[in-house]
Amino acid sequence: MTQSRYPIPAEPFRCEIEVKHSRFITTIESTDTPEAALSFISRTKQEFPAATHNCWAYLIGSPGSTDRIGLSDDGEPHGVAGKPMLTTIQHSHVGDITVVVTRYFGGTKLGKGGMVKAYTLAVKTALEQIKLTEKIDWMKLSIQIGYPLLENLERLLPEFEAELIEKQFAEQISITLKLPAENLTTLRTRLTDLSSGQIKFQTQGNLD
Repeated sequence: MTQSRYPIPAEPFRCEIEVKHSRFITTIESTDTPEAALSFISRTKQEFPAATHNCWAYLIGSPGSTDRIGLSDDGEPHGVAGKPMLTTIQHSHVGDITVVVTRYFGGTKLGKGGMVKAYTLAVKTALEQIKLTEKIDWMKLSIQIGYPLLENLERLLPEFEAELIEKQFAEQISITLKLPAENLTTLRTRLTDLSSGQIKFQTQGNLD
């Protein structure tokens, strides 16, 4: 089920761990399309052209999504990097996220099990430190109300996290609101009850 709000990385983040002399540099960025994810991966690879591997995984959409995902072992043995990285971010409760783990080989082989643990730890370590913000699916709602209802309407707005964008006065008051999509139906119901069905609505769609 698609969520209309969820945590996402607030800003690009990078950290590093060392496992048996190999360096694992984790870089994370918020990406909301596969194209943005691949662009970020490409830029990160360009930063570390001499690295042994630049493994990556991305998840587009709400936390745990499985429909828009991608991963790569980038030359590591199949299944030891991209898959555990993706599994880690799918269980992180964070959405719209791309992770690149850059490895510089330190001379000691880790074995397949050791590599799975190392790539998992690299991502978990970063996820424990990143700052998060909330992605909200904003909607714009236009309404027309009579003058006597204005004060009651404005008192309702904070309850629904609604912001007044525009207010025009004519025979009736035309108001444009911005609010989370998940609150749209309940606000409309409350306003309909408040006005005994006299309020006119026009949903203007999503706001980027």
